[in-house]
Amino acid sequence: MCEPHVRARTGLSLHTHQHRTVTNYRQLRDLAPELPIIPVLQGQSPGDYHRCADLYEHHGIDLAALPLVGVGSVCRRQHTREVEQIMRSLTARGYRLHGFGIKLTGLARYADTITSSDSLSWSFTGRHQPGCTPTHRSEANCLRFALAWHHRATHTLPPPHHTETLASAA
Repeated sequence: MCEPHVRARTGLSLHTHQHRTVTNYRQLRDLAPELPIIPVLQGQSPGDYHRCADLYEHHGIDLAALPLVGVGSVCRRQHTREVEQIMRSLTARGYRLHGFGIKLTGLARYADTITSSDSLSWSFTGRHQPGCTPTHRSEANCLRFALAWHHRATHTLPPPHHTETLASAA
């Protein structure tokens, strides 16, 4: 991660965090090529993310040829215009993106640019609600609660604009 509060704790520059991210990916890929480890782009501004992508390319890693490329350091600002610009510009490079920590407000802006995303937001409310059965204390890991959230999400978000692209990438 390379958010300002993380860099303040490490005392390292954004550039150093990006180099470490690329180095870690290369080491993990070489140590365990059978594992589905994905590269992650880090930055703050759109230019930062493109410099990180260029760093991967400089090391011989063709991100456009990979099934998935993560986009990190966006979860706390995932709903902003800047992150939408980042996602759209990285998709334009031919990357199939995975967004970390993307909530519904972010998905509403740029779901059509990403292949996948994750978020704990679906279970946040459930962590504070009593379980619907005596077998669990909260709804945080309840299948019914998760399916109800999924139903609400899929009926709230606009349909994807690039279904044929996603189908052909599989």
